Amino acid sequence: MTSTQDLSRAAWRTSSYSDGTGGSCVEVADNVPGILPVRDSKAPEGPALAFRAEGWASFVTAVKDGTI
Repeated sequence: MTSTQDLSRAAWRTSSYSDGTGGSCVEVADNVPGILPVRDSKAPEGPALAFRAEGWASFVTAVKDGTI
């Protein structure tokens, strides 16, 4: 993976883990092969973090399990 990804065709959606009140809103794009981009919905033109899909899945599992 390079440090710059073309996310111009990313289909962003609000994560189900966001609080729904407009405060803590995380958006993810599931349609980018091999990575899972994450960004702040309040700053859509700002930077996005890109995680390998399997790394993101491990992170979410650890959060759910309370291990991190």
